Amino acid sequence: MALIRGSNSLFDPFFGSSSIVDPFEGFSLFDRQPFVGFANFPQDISSVANTRVDWVETPEAHVFKADLPGLKKEEVKIHVQDDQFLSISGERNKEQVDEKDSYRRVERSYGKFHRQFRLPENSKVQEIAAKMENGVLTVTVPKAEVAKKAQVRNVEITS
Repeated sequence: MALIRGSNSLFDPFFGSSSIVDPFEGFSLFDRQPFVGFANFPQDISSVANTRVDWVETPEAHVFKADLPGLKKEEVKIHVQDDQFLSISGERNKEQVDEKDSYRRVERSYGKFHRQFRLPENSKVQEIAAKMENGVLTVTVPKAEVAKKAQVRNVEITS
């Protein structure tokens, strides 16, 4: 997808002026400056974009792993809504800098993050477990046993 400088719509690459720019030029997920054409996005959007979550399905469970370096378990919230949606959220605060110090570069993200996943029907939401170890949050959603497939048997017709 190409972004157009001065475009009023992120999703319409042909709206606005005709000067096409490289969408990754000068782009960093850690920048704190608003993006061109993204004036309504919060400046801490990088925290949302940088919260990586793996979802692995095993025969017994759905396992979610999120990299949350530097966060304590008290700073992370896990919610299940309507027995259908798993939400992982929290906030990483910006470190305070001494008045006489100044940043040369800021690459570590901060701000609020929120990820939400629609759980499959075979999820046992009452048995969800979570643990935090070495900056990795692991949420395990056990699976309900799937009903065995009905076996088909031929029946002969007699006269």
